Amino acid sequence: MAHQATPSSQKALMMELKSLQEQPLEGFRITLVTESDLYNWQVAIFGPPNTLYEGGYFKAHIKFPVDYPYSPPTFRFLTKMWHPNIYENGDVCISILHPPVDDPQSGELPSERWNPTQNVRTILLSVISLLNEPNTFSPANVDASVMFRKWRDSKGKDKEYAEIIRKQVLSTAAEAERDGVKVPTTLAEYCVQTRVPSQDSSSDLLLESVGEAGGFGGVEDGETSTRCYDDQDDSGNEES
Repeated sequence: MAHQATPSSQKALMMELKSLQEQPLEGFRITLVTESDLYNWQVAIFGPPNTLYEGGYFKAHIKFPVDYPYSPPTFRFLTKMWHPNIYENGDVCISILHPPVDDPQSGELPSERWNPTQNVRTILLSVISLLNEPNTFSPANVDASVMFRKWRDSKGKDKEYAEIIRKQVLSTAAEAERDGVKVPTTLAEYCVQTRVPSQDSSSDLLLESVGEAGGFGGVEDGETSTRCYDDQDDSGNEES
């Protein structure tokens, strides 16, 4: 293995993987690319219901640096994505994944960039938020950004952007079938039953009630909880 792995980064990644296995994040499936390599994760993202991405099955790689969590990982979609903040090669351009340096030219505040308190959960929440709410100020894909603005400003009358996304969603069905995955298309299917943490978790601040306008929420019932994260969360939703 090419990595000069450090015990601290390995420990951090093992703890995060264990947490995500015990308390899965709705709409995502996470595995290691190979069991012997903690630094390369494969992510499957289910398109959130009631969005253009509903029914989609999108694959991505997260590659971690050897000094994680002090440096950010990279996030690259393997599935072809047409989006203002995704480069042609699949790399996601988002502030939360940019190193914590003070760069006034970028238009980003240092507080918007990566810091060691971030983790895979906050990255995934930022990516799913970015899918639904692109940042068009300095896009990675200019053509997609122009097309998105036309769709948004026309309140959906200009359908070109939406039609491209729906075609991409439909094209993912074959891969989902090959992988033996049933893609959720309703909120009930999208939300999964997970154990409620025995102690307060800061991630619970991101939870909102089911049925609240514009988001996914959580309803607690005894020791289990149907949890869905609000897709309006805009943490890390700035990019360059």
